Amino acid sequence: MIVKGPQKARGEVIVSGSKNAVLPIMGASLLTDEEIVLNNVPDLADVKTMIEILESAGKEIDRYDDQLIIRGTGRINSDIPYEPVRKMRASFNVYGPLTIRNGYAKVALPGGCSIGARPVDFHLEGLKKLGIESTVEHGFVMSSISKPNKEINVTLPFPSVGATEHILTTACLLKGVKTTITNCAIEPEVTDLGNFLNKMGARISGIGTSILKIEGVDKLGGINYTIIPDRIEAGTFIIMGILIGENLVIKNVTAEHLDALFSVFEKIGSPINYDKKKREVKVGAVPLQSLKNISMETSPYPGFPTDLQPQITTLLSLVPGRSTITETVFKSRFYHIDELNRMGAKIRVEDNTAIIEGVNKLTGAPVEATDLRAAAALLIAGLVAEGETVITNVDHIFRGYENIQEKLERLGIDLLYIK
Repeated sequence: MIVKGPQKARGEVIVSGSKNAVLPIMGASLLTDEEIVLNNVPDLADVKTMIEILESAGKEIDRYDDQLIIRGTGRINSDIPYEPVRKMRASFNVYGPLTIRNGYAKVALPGGCSIGARPVDFHLEGLKKLGIESTVEHGFVMSSISKPNKEINVTLPFPSVGATEHILTTACLLKGVKTTITNCAIEPEVTDLGNFLNKMGARISGIGTSILKIEGVDKLGGINYTIIPDRIEAGTFIIMGILIGENLVIKNVTAEHLDALFSVFEKIGSPINYDKKKREVKVGAVPLQSLKNISMETSPYPGFPTDLQPQITTLLSLVPGRSTITETVFKSRFYHIDELNRMGAKIRVEDNTAIIEGVNKLTGAPVEATDLRAAAALLIAGLVAEGETVITNVDHIFRGYENIQEKLERLGIDLLYIK
C-alpha cells in the first residue's frame, strides 16, 4: 500500500461489526442444526476463513450484504483441514463443539498473527475437565470424550479470551452438567457470545463477570442475532482522527467498550466528544505540541486493549516528552516499533515496555507490516508522515478492517493498494 502524507480525513465513517465477536459466534453455530441468521457481519478475510471451516464441517452458508445465514445439512464432519485453520487462531474454537457433536474431532493447531506465543494449553486443560481428552500428533489436535462429572470447576490461570469462549461454548451442550468457569475474560466479545448462546437456549449466568456458570442442556436452537460494533476498528479511527481528522464523524460506536481509550485521551489532554444518543464520535486533529506524555499499560478488559497498542504507539511517538507503554498481554507485540523508527520515531524497547521519545514529525519510508494491528499503525503513520510510505505485507489489514480502502477513500484519503 502506497500512502503519501500528510493527509486529512473528512466526512463520516461507519464502524463495522466486531471481528472478534463474530468468529466465536460462528463457531458456536456448530452446536445446532437449526438455522442461524447473523446480522452486522463484517466482510473480512477472517470471516471468509471461518465460513470455509464451517462448510468443511458440513454447514451451508449464504451471505447477503452484512447478513450470514448458516444452515445445517444433517451431518457434521469433525475432521477440519489444515489450510483454513492455519490462517487464524480463532479457528481452533470449533474443536470443542465438534467433539461434543460427534464424540471426536481432528483440528490443526491454529495460526494467526506473529505477536508472540499464544499456546492452546489453557483451552485443552479446561476442555479436559469437561471430559475431552486431547492428543497432539503431526500438527493436529485429536480428541475423544468421556462422561464428565456432574459438577465441574475450571479456573483459568489467565483471563484468556479464546479459552473462556471455547470452554463456555463447549459446556453448553453437556446435559445435566453444571460448569463453573472462574477468572474468565470479560471482554465485550465474550459477553456477546454469552448473550448469543443464551438466546439459542443455553443456560448461562454471570455474563459480563469473571465467573460464568453454565447448566448444560440437550439442545440449542436457531436464532436471529446482531453482532456488536467493532471497538478496535472504532478505536483505530479515533486515534487516526486525533492525528489527521477534520470534522471527522465516526458512527456506530459503543462508548462503554472504549472507556480505557477515552481515559488515555483525557490524560494526554484531548478528551473525546461522544454523542450517546447518536452513538457517534466527532474528532479533529489537535495540535500535537499541546498534548501531554503518558505512562500506560495494556491489560485484559476493562484495561487498555492490546489490539490498540500499536496504533496508540504511533500517536504517542508524536507527543512531546517521554511516554511509556508496557505490554502485559502479548509481550512480543512490538514488531511495529522498528518500522516506526524507520519513519523517524524514537522508540526503544526494554523487556516488555516501549519507551517513546516524542518527535516533531514522521517521514515516509518503506516499511513492513508484521501483523494486523501493526498494519493499521503503519497506515496511520503513513497518513501523518511527510512524503511517501510504502507498506509491504499490508494484506494483514484486511483480516480486521472491513473495506478499509473504500472507507478511507470516502474520507478523502488518497492511497494505492497493489496486490
